[in-house]
Amino acid sequence: MENKSLIHPTTIIDKTATIGEGTRIWCFCQIMSDVTIGKNCNIGNNCFLESRVKIGNRVTIKNNVALYSGVICEDDVFLGPDCVFTNVLNPRSFISRKDSFLPTIVKKGATIGANATIICGNTIGEYALVGAGSVVTKDVLPHELVYGNPARTHGYVCECGEVLNSDLECPRCGTKYSFSKGRIIKI
Repeated sequence: MENKSLIHPTTIIDKTATIGEGTRIWCFCQIMSDVTIGKNCNIGNNCFLESRVKIGNRVTIKNNVALYSGVICEDDVFLGPDCVFTNVLNPRSFISRKDSFLPTIVKKGATIGANATIICGNTIGEYALVGAGSVVTKDVLPHELVYGNPARTHGYVCECGEVLNSDLECPRCGTKYSFSKGRIIKI
């Protein structure tokens, strides 16, 4: 079986964009200049990737997601439908603030739920889970489960995505975690 990319004919891709092998991009997407998309990604309908966005390998971007300059998604990230990213804190249509773009980094294995809003300048940690409809206004630590408006900590999740029990053990796969220097780590 060939590992070719599949790009729907309604998608517009700038000639300077780089798309990895095996990546699928569905209907009505726009990929702007200098975007980098890794291997084996799946980008749903009606997605917009602004100039200089960087997407790792095996990333899933569901329908209607817009990623603006400054967004970096590492490998194995999941972005739920209609989640929103920003890139400037105080936008005005009549004032150019392109020199004020703040980076947003979504680390390896993190999940952002449907309709969540990620305010620029924040990092979503490895394997963190942002609940649907949440508004993220500060960094999310690795394995942290956050939800609400503003998003607050409501527990921790395993690499497999299950919420850890009170002993910091995964009820699905049995992986155990502990706290070290204020962060959750696998033991």
